[in-house]
Amino acid sequence: MINTSDKAFLQKKGITSEQLSKQLDRFKRGFPFLKIHAAASTEFGVFQFSTSQIQYYLEQWEKYVSNKHQIVKFVPASGAASRMFKALFNFLDSDYVEPKTEFEKQFFSCLTHFAFYPELNSKCKSILSKTATELVENKKYKELVRILLCEEGLNYGQLPKGLLLFHQYGEDIRTAFEEHLVEGALYAKQADGTAHIHFTVSKEHIELFKALVQEQVPQYEQKYRLKYNISFSEQKEYTDTLAVDVDNVPIRLNGQLLFRPGGHGALIENLNDLSEEIVFIKNIDNVVPDYLKAETVRYKKLLAGVLVYVQKQIFSYLELLNSGKYTHEQVIDILYFVQRQLCCKNPQTKFLEDAELVLYLIRKLNRPIRVCGMVQNVGEPGGGPFLAYNPDGTYSPQILESSQIDMTNEASVKMFQEGTHFNPVDLVCGLYDYQGNKFNLPDYVDPETGFISSKSQNGKALKALELPGLWNGAMSDWNTIFVEVPLSTFNPVKTVNDLLRKEHQPA
Repeated sequence: MINTSDKAFLQKKGITSEQLSKQLDRFKRGFPFLKIHAAASTEFGVFQFSTSQIQYYLEQWEKYVSNKHQIVKFVPASGAASRMFKALFNFLDSDYVEPKTEFEKQFFSCLTHFAFYPELNSKCKSILSKTATELVENKKYKELVRILLCEEGLNYGQLPKGLLLFHQYGEDIRTAFEEHLVEGALYAKQADGTAHIHFTVSKEHIELFKALVQEQVPQYEQKYRLKYNISFSEQKEYTDTLAVDVDNVPIRLNGQLLFRPGGHGALIENLNDLSEEIVFIKNIDNVVPDYLKAETVRYKKLLAGVLVYVQKQIFSYLELLNSGKYTHEQVIDILYFVQRQLCCKNPQTKFLEDAELVLYLIRKLNRPIRVCGMVQNVGEPGGGPFLAYNPDGTYSPQILESSQIDMTNEASVKMFQEGTHFNPVDLVCGLYDYQGNKFNLPDYVDPETGFISSKSQNGKALKALELPGLWNGAMSDWNTIFVEVPLSTFNPVKTVNDLLRKEHQPA
């Protein structure tokens, strides 16, 4: 099956024949469903904080950043915005020429309210010698959409979201990329006056991002009185996964094995390359204009304050346990901390002798840590916080997607449906251990938590292998704390018309 040409191709990508065999075997075996103990809630698993507690944790973060610590904001920004414009692509391909759906009608009737309107208008005038408004008045709807989406126009259908114009401030218009620069200045500025921000981008767009840095960063450095340290990385080729047909036979394109990006779980490798101690993670499209940023910043600092506070406790406990100079009472106190603060429980611990219990506690404490903001569930599609069982018999906080749940199991479905919170991808992570050594993050991935998705290539059905998600199985063996944050901190742009919501419009 694998010929000489395939071997050279695999070697170039950094994928071994053994890894290829494992991928093929995974298509045949599939992935097991996760066993759920319960949906995490404010009763157990999701922490709610009072105003005074929030203030305490904010102070913990301010104290932390006043010292010489390395902090970075990590933004996955490689995906193209094509899904954001799916409805408009469908309109272009339709057999009707005027807007028919409510989505289409809203887009055209509110055209001037988009931050990208001035640029679109200018492009319409240069290409068709008519303004965008005139094209709408003349019912040239598809011509306008082509100028917005296609390469000869603004090319918004192929650009990544980070390069799209999101928000307008009078004459100034910002991309989503620039909004993350502002956020970084407001909550991730280090004591040395720098703000480190790392973006994962695709190879075909990296030069466009670099050009935007050259053009825009100086004004933000001047405005916020800091220096930016902006870096980029691309998804590594060795994280790509094989595509197969419905019979699990590898698909070839022009004679070459077809590989696809392995999903956002591949970015655990990019995250692992960072050298900073504390990492903020947030999706590229979840940003708001300046007049709404205060609450976002407040709760980002809250999550970070909780992390550094709990991390400090963990470090002190590990030093005590590894010293060997502890009492039985101290060991029990640490067990309660693991159970109550980290929400990690194992019914078998009551049968362990102190020496065995200490080894168990060291294993559970000495791991990467993440604090995840969770918003109340309002019906958004996506994952949520649960208490799920691990291979060692413990159950602990995990972010699960519906694809990981056995929908034939009534009890599991009931727990999934009763989930009270939703995952907005709002994380703060600690990547170093108590001795100052950096964790090797791939060691903490659960390989059993990926999934197989159905795709198409040139109109033919195929199956794709998705790696354990970045905030799902890729962080399965981390210490995880869920904290409730207000829904106002979650304002994603999944479709172009989301930019019309009041949270993305000028004050």
